[in-house]
Amino acid sequence: MFSATAAQQMTDEEVVRRVLQGETALYEIIMRRHNERLYRTVRAILGNDDVEDVMQEAYLQAYRRLDQFRGDSAFLTWLTRIVIRQALGRRRRLQSKKEQLETEQEMTSRADEHTTGPEKQTFNVELRRILESAIDRMPARYRTVLILRDVQGLSTAETAESLRMTVEATKVCLHRARRRLRSLVTKQMGGAVGELFPFYAPRCDAVVHGVLSRMLPGVN
Repeated sequence: MFSATAAQQMTDEEVVRRVLQGETALYEIIMRRHNERLYRTVRAILGNDDVEDVMQEAYLQAYRRLDQFRGDSAFLTWLTRIVIRQALGRRRRLQSKKEQLETEQEMTSRADEHTTGPEKQTFNVELRRILESAIDRMPARYRTVLILRDVQGLSTAETAESLRMTVEATKVCLHRARRRLRSLVTKQMGGAVGELFPFYAPRCDAVVHGVLSRMLPGVN
């Protein structure tokens, strides 16, 4: 066993050397000495998720790799790098799970959209036709920027690079393209603009019935 005084007097490097020589129990000194600092580091990366688990994994990994510590930097720096890698890895896994869940929810939402009634399907087809027609009538420069940025989903920088334009010129062109598209769509739709956000018959019936049933209890 070791005394508290002896533990305080040993440097990290001394502890590492003795652990490598077989005094594995001394590794407790490392953990108790740096727990608070490493906790703060992990928490900064992960928030309050899985902090203790990540710390444990980092300590275990560091222990298994103690013979790789060369002393080129302070032991705490070496240990901190390990715990940061562990925390970032855990964050990536958590983010991946979150994105997978969001993707599943999006696919479910899209499936619901595909089962919409005939009125909405007809409206969507007509709206797409109007948009495509308006885009086709735009100058090629505007049309290309608009397609790459808003349809293909490229960033402004990627769009600029693809077209060998400056980012600033791309922004100006995109702004003008969007403005022209709005103008063309408005002209083409005419009175159809008043049909946006339609309140389809089944929903209308449900609201009416709901109100009437509360006003007149005898109504079925």
